[in-house]
Amino acid sequence: MSARVLDGEIITTRLDDIRAYEGVRTRRVLAFIIDYCIVALLTIPFAILVFFLGLLTLGLGWMLFSVLVPAVAILYIWNTLGSADQATTGMKMMGIRLDRLDGTHIDGLTAVVHSVLFWAGNVILTPLILLVTLFADRKRTLHDLLLGTVVSRSDR
Repeated sequence: MSARVLDGEIITTRLDDIRAYEGVRTRRVLAFIIDYCIVALLTIPFAILVFFLGLLTLGLGWMLFSVLVPAVAILYIWNTLGSADQATTGMKMMGIRLDRLDGTHIDGLTAVVHSVLFWAGNVILTPLILLVTLFADRKRTLHDLLLGTVVSRSDR
């Protein structure tokens, strides 16, 4: 719950304000596209490194190509969404952030689990990921519901 009692008074947070969720769905999709492009760009130098590593190891290093994109994406999520800003670069550009409903900070592990649940959910339940936002409180997705998180506007 995002409201707490302090000296007999109920203190509410910005997560209780309905304006914090205006336009979140659209901003979230656009932030995903931006982050996807950033991960693709970050993968290029690592792919070059893996290519030369493969040459040095007579082809064995090229097996790293199979885990290259997920590894880069996980490191990106850990370092951005798990930071003090609680937002990836795309999320910052769109003015949104990931919050826990209990008010605690999003750590790197929670950020990675959030991302992995998103991708696993897309593999298994593709249309339900976004359809849940039409019916859930605070426009939360399925993986938000599972982790007790919410995406809200950072400017409100």
